[in-house]
Amino acid sequence: MLEINKDENGIVSITLNRPDLHNAFNEDMILGLIAEVEKLNFDSSARVLVLKANGPSFCAGADLNWMKKTKNYTEEENQEDALRLSKLFQVINDCELPVVGVVHGAALGGGVGLVAACDHVIALDSVKFGLTETRLGLVPAVISPYVIRKIGESHARSLFLSGRRFSAAEALSFNLIHEVCPSSEDLNVRAMETVKEFLRAAPGAQKQAKKLIKIVTNTKYSREELNLKVCEIIAKVRTSSEGQEGMEALLNKRTPRWQKK
Repeated sequence: MLEINKDENGIVSITLNRPDLHNAFNEDMILGLIAEVEKLNFDSSARVLVLKANGPSFCAGADLNWMKKTKNYTEEENQEDALRLSKLFQVINDCELPVVGVVHGAALGGGVGLVAACDHVIALDSVKFGLTETRLGLVPAVISPYVIRKIGESHARSLFLSGRRFSAAEALSFNLIHEVCPSSEDLNVRAMETVKEFLRAAPGAQKQAKKLIKIVTNTKYSREELNLKVCEIIAKVRTSSEGQEGMEALLNKRTPRWQKK
């Protein structure tokens, strides 16, 4: 159901592995993904998470057998079920490591949610995306916070309400993904090049950068509160061991210790 691999550089790959079912979600896959991603926040040797898939599709959304089971749920049972799925997108979105998505085939429904929760996404130019829930009489509710933050209200109105499928080129123009590759070989090469770029940054600083982005995009803060919070973050980072090491490396024209030579 999931393949987990970690190399000597701290690159962790989680590969969805239900190829015959186009890596559609069921309860076991959801709980397994949550557990594996949550572990990474406590693994000091992990540096980057790569999320990818085996088989013809990245993720086709919900498993039909799972949907059949939920058809007879009460409203309360459906809410509990939705909360479990919501936690999956939240833990990927909040993972302290950089999360790189590598997408091929199709990403539909919840598969688009996975894409939206990643920090950087590379896709084959042949990928088909779709927020198809309204064509089933449903709505993309659980994934909506992550998708709308990426694509904005205007594109969400068009895609949520029509349920149409869209291309990788469109996904790039909507800011859902960051790069499009013409072939599987190019996709794999770009994925590793991208991972290496993330490995050049200091891991502690990356965690603080994620925190910074959440704070700046949180609309509840006044301008004064926001200014105070961002100043607190930079003061903390400058005096941290990484901050001191980074400045020493810059001044002495050497490579910082977190970068492998």
